[in-house]
Amino acid sequence: MTSPLVIETLPDNLRRPILIMAFEGWNDAAEAATTAARFLIGAWSAEKFARIDPEEFYHFGLARPQVRFKAGSETEREILWPATEFSIVQEPELARDVIVGVAIEPHLKWQTYCAMVLELASTCQVSLVLTLGALLAEVPHTKPVRLVGTATDPELARRLGIRPTRYEGPTGIVGVLNTTCREHGMATASLWANVPHYVSGIENPKAALALVQRVLGLLDARVDLTDLEEATKQFEKNLAEIVSQNAKVAAYVKKLEAKAAEEEEPEPVPPAEELPPASDLVAEIEQFLRQQRPDEPKG
Repeated sequence: MTSPLVIETLPDNLRRPILIMAFEGWNDAAEAATTAARFLIGAWSAEKFARIDPEEFYHFGLARPQVRFKAGSETEREILWPATEFSIVQEPELARDVIVGVAIEPHLKWQTYCAMVLELASTCQVSLVLTLGALLAEVPHTKPVRLVGTATDPELARRLGIRPTRYEGPTGIVGVLNTTCREHGMATASLWANVPHYVSGIENPKAALALVQRVLGLLDARVDLTDLEEATKQFEKNLAEIVSQNAKVAAYVKKLEAKAAEEEEPEPVPPAEELPPASDLVAEIEQFLRQQRPDEPKG
């Protein structure tokens, strides 16, 4: 039987790679984790070298394949399946190689899927599996992004600057993958950004930037962060303007700011009676962004 793991080209002279993984879906509030992972792939010009075939792990009615024209053709189409893709960067300025994997959270056979990730890690002599995630929490957008997580090694946790989370409850593929790694003796860490739950429907470049900066700190590496920094400034500017025009939301944000000053760790899920007017704020942000677009030329 053919393995779902397909290594198209095994890189030469691997140097204790770190495998960074992020998944769209439940583990990826405001798309912060996958944005961070894809940013690193682009910043490092990482090259794809392996994938996990999606056939066994996805319900294609939930994660539909995409159709597009082939490059250079206006008539021939191709299907893009929701495969897990792994890209690698091998740069002299990095102390070790870096593999980045991005995928939609699989729907089926999680244990088999995690075994495929571990097979890749073993084949590539990976020394650490680092998963990125983002969760909705009662945090204000006006404060620095809180990062929490876990690590198999206290020294690794210190280097990542993460405070351990006390969360118990439903988990996603990130939690399962980290547990599987530990059970097989693979060093692992998980880094999660807290995302304000009242702007959950909007991409959050501020949270993505915080994840990227922490990863770069772990690797003692530098990349050009200009794009993420500019996106974060615009994100904060838009929110500040909208909140200033909405007294109800402004009062809620102030309440969260006061609460953040007192709490060591925010609640991951807000009580129902304390939910903010999220739909109102998201609707106002979307309207505001539409107003910022330049007028389209009229024919």
